[in-house]
Amino acid sequence: MFILITVLSEYIQAPQFQHMIIREEIRNIKLKVIRADRQVVVSNCDIVVGDVLPLKTGDEVPADGILIRGRSLAIDKSRVTGESKIFHKDSRNPFLRSGWKVAHGSATMLVTGVGKCTESGILRASTYSNDTENKTPLQVLLKEVATFMGAVGFMGAAIVAYVVWFRDFFTGDNSNGSPEPGSTLEEVIRISTIAVAIFVVALPEVLPSAFNISRLSTMKKMKADNALVRRPAVCETMALCNDALCDKTGITLNQMTVSEAYAGEKKINFADSTSNLSPILSSLLVEGIAQNTSGSLSVLGSGDVQASGSPIDRAILHWGVKLGMNFDDIMSQSPVMQVLPFSSEKKRGGVALNLTHGRVHVHWKGAAEGVLASCTRYIGANDQVLPMDDDKLTFFQKAIEDMASGGLHCVAIAYRSLELENVLINSNGQLAQWELPEDDLILLAIVGIKDDCQPGIKDSVEILQRAGIKVRLVTHDNPQTAKAIAKECSILASDGSDASEENLIEGEVFRELSDSQREGLAEKILVMARSSPNDKLLLVRALQKRGKIVAVTGYVSNDAHALHEADIGLAMGIQRTEVVKESSDIIILDDNFATVAKCFRWGRSMHEKVLKVMQQQLTANIVAVTINCMAAVYYRYIPLNPVQFVWVNLIIFGLGPLALATESPADHLMNVPPIDRGQTLIKYIQWKRLLTQVLYQIIALLLINFQGGSLLKNYTRDHATKVKNTMIFNTFVVCQISIEFGVRKTGIVDHPLKWITANSVFLGIVGIILVIQFIIIEFLGKAFFIVRLDWKEWQFSLTLGIVELLFALLLFLKHLTQRNHN
Repeated sequence: MFILITVLSEYIQAPQFQHMIIREEIRNIKLKVIRADRQVVVSNCDIVVGDVLPLKTGDEVPADGILIRGRSLAIDKSRVTGESKIFHKDSRNPFLRSGWKVAHGSATMLVTGVGKCTESGILRASTYSNDTENKTPLQVLLKEVATFMGAVGFMGAAIVAYVVWFRDFFTGDNSNGSPEPGSTLEEVIRISTIAVAIFVVALPEVLPSAFNISRLSTMKKMKADNALVRRPAVCETMALCNDALCDKTGITLNQMTVSEAYAGEKKINFADSTSNLSPILSSLLVEGIAQNTSGSLSVLGSGDVQASGSPIDRAILHWGVKLGMNFDDIMSQSPVMQVLPFSSEKKRGGVALNLTHGRVHVHWKGAAEGVLASCTRYIGANDQVLPMDDDKLTFFQKAIEDMASGGLHCVAIAYRSLELENVLINSNGQLAQWELPEDDLILLAIVGIKDDCQPGIKDSVEILQRAGIKVRLVTHDNPQTAKAIAKECSILASDGSDASEENLIEGEVFRELSDSQREGLAEKILVMARSSPNDKLLLVRALQKRGKIVAVTGYVSNDAHALHEADIGLAMGIQRTEVVKESSDIIILDDNFATVAKCFRWGRSMHEKVLKVMQQQLTANIVAVTINCMAAVYYRYIPLNPVQFVWVNLIIFGLGPLALATESPADHLMNVPPIDRGQTLIKYIQWKRLLTQVLYQIIALLLINFQGGSLLKNYTRDHATKVKNTMIFNTFVVCQISIEFGVRKTGIVDHPLKWITANSVFLGIVGIILVIQFIIIEFLGKAFFIVRLDWKEWQFSLTLGIVELLFALLLFLKHLTQRNHN
């Protein structure tokens, strides 16, 4: 029966992880589609034929469809075909298939096919059906504990069998008052049965099941906290993490607005109207804003304007509306010749427009310092194109520095005008292969985009820092902006005292160091500015070589390598791409860094719950083996039989973990350092509690076993033995319930009463266990080889259990006194 319950538990629980992941992964991919001329956000499972779907670099095509409009669209079919070759799509080759990825460019497609018969559906089905996960370190360690306890049980059974056989068959000593032995064969069977029973009760087979229950409950609780776990093993790794590399996504609100701008040789007031700008400058500026973007504008029924695209694109588009930009008119005036989507390596993106009068306008938008360095001219206040002399270059550089010091993200907008005839000559008529010129640009404007930090971000960072997790900011912003953001969220001290050259470094500098130099510097870095995705990857590897467990957040396609390489990859941002999602271990669904802090808390909580169950299991096994061994040697029978131990195991790995799973993560978990890889599972405090409980239970049960007859003088000898064994079983179960309270808080809480009564669900489950135990004793005696107990006998068993609870409470008060003293 015990084996059957264990096998069924493992069989039912093991697939639940993958089933939950599959269901949540499939249902929680949010996409923007256009229906009835309105943009709506739907699940990928809710896409229907006829939807218009925008795609951008890094996206996976979620359904079969036809290309409506595209800009330099390049497709990666490697997931379907296995070939890494990039294919270009245009109106002559417009068909798109599910499972393909957008390697470059942007597009709009009409959905023509959905469902499990698409390429993506077939691929997902085959992937999930073959997806298995190796044992985690904690699972391996628990298995080693179970193996060790099995060896101890085997040794105990062997010793008992040898002692009893030697005494009965060789010495003939039977003076202990035990029943007279029967035939030799009967005695061999009896002794063998006792030995096997001792071995069975010694096996802590429930530990893997308890681990699965704890992990599954943790994953579900994390999902409720907006953290979707894709790989269950990461729940355990979270407890070991001591470094977190984050970018601005999750730290800031990701609701960007243009708050400052410089154009026409001065700082402009863009909030009023275009009267602040000269006509030509205004015309060129709105043309660049509308055409050089991955987003779009749509007018809602209420008349409000809705912008789509990246947060920076949305902010600049809204600013363009304030400047009087008519998005649809500008988009229809000039055909697009070539598009270079924003590249995190170049930190800029561009577009070439074919104007009606034989001219080509190449518009660029990107990081202010880089674009400004490519500008040789600028448009003055009177629409004059003036050379970028040293004074003006210094003026614009000072403007960038001032805005960056205030925590603004600086973006420059520039353009260059070319003759169409020269473009055709230089490209030999192959416009698709023409590279947009990036030099000799004319500066149009520099804007400062504000993205406020999230409320409570400072508290979240400080929580991680108190927990021994060092938070490092890795961003593409310039050093001044990165420093301002880091100070605002407590990554750097508010006075900037720790903003040294070693703590605040640029990605290019870190990139040029040797491997040994990077390893030596990695632990000192708090902020990395002007970093590329490869710089983040180099930092992850350097920290890992120093023995660190590293968590990384990311949301753009280029973060995929760092997320995959890190011990814990967290996909941040509602705008995250499919590539990032597939490379991550956890998906943060609400763009909130506070959720990241909750993930670490849940990881530590899961580790603690497993330790609680293991302490309870080891206590029960040690006590049962000791009592059975001593009783077997003395009486040649065991008071705790395997059938009774099935119910005890059900308490420990079924109702016990379920009760402990209702516990919320304790605050003290984030006030201690991360768990070391080589750290022992049970610490000194837990060993003290475990050994105290073991010693008490052994003394109590031995007292009943050897002195119980004096309490049961009114019964016949046979019935007194049955009552005594029933009291041992009942007391043993009551003591396991007391252990539920004893292991419930491995740390220290503020008040003893909270320790017992804080969780009503926990108390309810304990009450259910007591009711079932009463039913077993009073009505199921034959099945468990026990008899009914009267009220005094019940009172005696309950008293022994309460005394053990008082022992645990006294130990708690001792630790509370020590904490207050410290």
